[in-house]
Formats: sequence, structure tokens, C-alpha cells
Amino acid sequence: MKIIRLLYFILSAIGGFYLFNYLKGSFGVGFFEEWWGIIAGGILASILFGIEYSFQKTSAKVSLVSLLGLLLGLAASNFIYHISESFFVKDLAFLVLWHWGLLMSGGYLGLILGIKTGNEWLPLNFLSKNEKEPLSSKILDTSVIIDGRIADLCETGFLEGAFIIPHFILNELQHIADSSDSMKRARGRRGLDVLNRIQKMAGLDIRIVEDDFPSIKEVDDKIVALAKRMNYKVITNDLNLNKVAEFQGVKVLNINELSNALKPVVLPGEVMKVFILKEGKESGQGIAYLDDGTMIVVDDARRWIGKNVEVVVTSVLQTTAGRMIFTRLKEDQEREELRVAR
Repeated sequence: MKIIRLLYFILSAIGGFYLFNYLKGSFGVGFFEEWWGIIAGGILASILFGIEYSFQKTSAKVSLVSLLGLLLGLAASNFIYHISESFFVKDLAFLVLWHWGLLMSGGYLGLILGIKTGNEWLPLNFLSKNEKEPLSSKILDTSVIIDGRIADLCETGFLEGAFIIPHFILNELQHIADSSDSMKRARGRRGLDVLNRIQKMAGLDIRIVEDDFPSIKEVDDKIVALAKRMNYKVITNDLNLNKVAEFQGVKVLNINELSNALKPVVLPGEVMKVFILKEGKESGQGIAYLDDGTMIVVDDARRWIGKNVEVVVTSVLQTTAGRMIFTRLKEDQEREELRVAR
């Protein structure tokens, strides 16, 4: 692409040289010097390169509406020129400059109007590749990508449909991966690694979409806006995004809720063997964990830190942070039952 742009820049400068040479010969005006033509050609090529760069960050729909706005602006400018042409003195050099000025201003205004209205022009929604797809299509937000469990879930085959990765999510991950903070940098790189892992999985439909909302600043708000427009679900583990999305009628799949739902069910009176890892907050308590991360609080188990013990479940508490299991040592429970029996 760089070679193509360089060649176009050179051809544009050469074209400007010959155009101004023709104008100078036709009108005999000293303003149309050949070196001005070279400069004008170079400036025109640079403007076109800038327009191309700005369109790389917009969706195909916005680009098409912008092009339509440009064409309408040029047509309107040409119409105004033909109406106003008869009112001016027949100075060909002035008319050329007048026509050129109208085309530049009309084209610019039409282009800007197209860019600003492209996202809101509903009649062109059918042009979007992902328009109103079934609810099986799901957006992966930044938090769930960095979390990494989504990759393991995808490998199981339980999730179906297309996985949507908006380009603004990729930009946010790249920004985090380039952060000066080592912790943020590690999280960003982990997220990019998870995406690469998912993309290599056979049978998964991974789509990177260019749809963006320049007027919306926050990434979470962009996710909700895209999900509402395209009828997508959102996969996340961000509690705030979950609440905002559900409030606006967007279907949310929360990885943390799924994880809690799949944790093994334990009932009061059940016996289990655990490893006492550390001391609890209350006096004499010991803390253990199941393989899935569920915290187990064991009464009077401080003296057993670093050892495996058998415990009896007394109660289970479900919180927003997860599930907590309260237990007591089996020997203490048996001793209490024996005392009561007497």
C-alpha cells in the first residue's frame, strides 16, 4: 500500500504540472505556473490519503453514506456553478477558480454531513453485514476476554452462534497491552492471547466488526448500543455492564453467574474432606477452598492449618461474590451429637 500511495502521489503531482501548464497556455495567466501545479497535486493526494485513513476506522455503511454525501455535495456545487456562471464577467480564469472553490466546499460539506449521519440513517441498515442477526450472535466484552474462562467454555462446545469482536474492543485491549503499568500490560496481553486462542478453534464463527459510535465515548456504552441495534447478546463478567445492558433490554450472559450455577450443590449435614489453608477472620476459624474456588469456613480449625481434615456442612450462603460454605470439624460434630444423645 505504501508503494501504491507513493506512485499515486507522484502521478498526482505530474497531473497537476500538466494541468497548470495547459491553463497557463490557454489563458495566459501567470498564476498558473507549473510548480504551483505540482504543489496542488501533492496537496490533493495528501487530502485523499487523510480521507482514506479516517475511513479505515468507520463501518462500510458510514463510508457508503459519506460517499453519497460527497457526490450530492459535488452535484449541488456544479448546479450552483451553472446557475451563477451567467452573472459573472466572462473571465475564464476566474470562472475556473470559482468552479473549483464550489466543488471543494460542496464536496467537503457533503462528506462531513454523510459521516455525521451515517450511523443514524436507518434505511441503510440492510447494508450491514450483521444486520439483525439471530440472538445466537454474542458480543465478547473486554472483561470476559481478559478473564480467559470464555476460551475454556468455547472448547466445550456449549456456546453456539457467532462471536462478535467489535474493533473498538480490540483497540481497548491494545491500549491496555501498551500501558506503562505492568499489571495492566499483562492483562491486556493475556486478553490478546485469549482472542488468538479462540480464533484458532475449529468450528467457531469469530467476526471482527467495524461498527463504531464516534459520539459515544465509553466502551461499555458502545457495546450496549451495538447489541441493541444488531439484536446481539452480550457475554461479560462485569456486574455494572450487566445491570446497564439488562436495563436497556439487552440479553446478557454473565460468566460469573454461570460459574456459580455449575458449582457442586452441598447440603447441611454433608461430610467432606478439605485442606485448611489459612486462618479465618473470626477467632479460631480455618479457611479451606474447593477446586472451583468456593470458600469453606471451618469453626475451631485454626490448629489444623496445613492439614487435611473431615468437616460437616452446617450452612451455605450465596452472595453476589459467590458461594460460601460454613462447616465444623467432624469430630466436634460427633462429640456434640453424642452429648445431646445422653
